[in-house]
Amino acid sequence: MRLVLDTNVVVSGLLWNGRPAHLLDSAQAGEVELFTSTYLLAELAGILGRAKFAKALAATGLLREELVLGYAELATVVTPADIPPTIAADPDDDPVLACALAARVDLIVSGDRHLHDLGGHYQGIRIVRPAEAAHLIEAG
Repeated sequence: MRLVLDTNVVVSGLLWNGRPAHLLDSAQAGEVELFTSTYLLAELAGILGRAKFAKALAATGLLREELVLGYAELATVVTPADIPPTIAADPDDDPVLACALAARVDLIVSGDRHLHDLGGHYQGIRIVRPAEAAHLIEAG
């Protein structure tokens, strides 16, 4: 199964236990393939640098750069597709869609309501929450 994880899911997976971490574990075990873009990696680095994540980041024992590079090694970096502006309420979500389209993924995994407001699909790609993605992976 091919996935794009929204940056909010990646941050949760890197810093805490739970479904997002399970998705990263599934990728490390070779059960799923993850895809990202340089834009999403830069967004990840910026978010991990926020003060509100400092304590959780310190608890990992890794530097922000190490987490980002580790994720970049776990995922395949693709050049995003050119898409028209899609999410007017939050244009920062469009790069997730562009990455997913370029990588021809099965699922976009996100907790972001703007992505879910698309009705559960984007150009034939399902948009699911981390718990549903984990269930789909477990079900095979």
